[in-house]
Amino acid sequence: MTKTRLSTKGQIILPKALRESRAWRPGTEFTIEETKEGVLLKPARLFPRKTLDQVAGCLKYKGKPATIAEMDAAIMREVSRRYDRSRH
Repeated sequence: MTKTRLSTKGQIILPKALRESRAWRPGTEFTIEETKEGVLLKPARLFPRKTLDQVAGCLKYKGKPATIAEMDAAIMREVSRRYDRSRH
């Protein structure tokens, strides 16, 4: 178990290994919850939760819809491109 200390400014230093393992960078926002066991620190969500119904249709597209065959062909082209570049 790693220990840390509360500064006179009310700040707590999180150990570097923990920050790196969680990919927490300077400026990361957190939510803090008080629990029976202590304090729970979680990264804050960048966006509030939404349902599919709330976001469906938010990106408008003008033009002819692609067919399933056209979408399948586009996926295969990208898979081939990535495979050829050894990015799989």
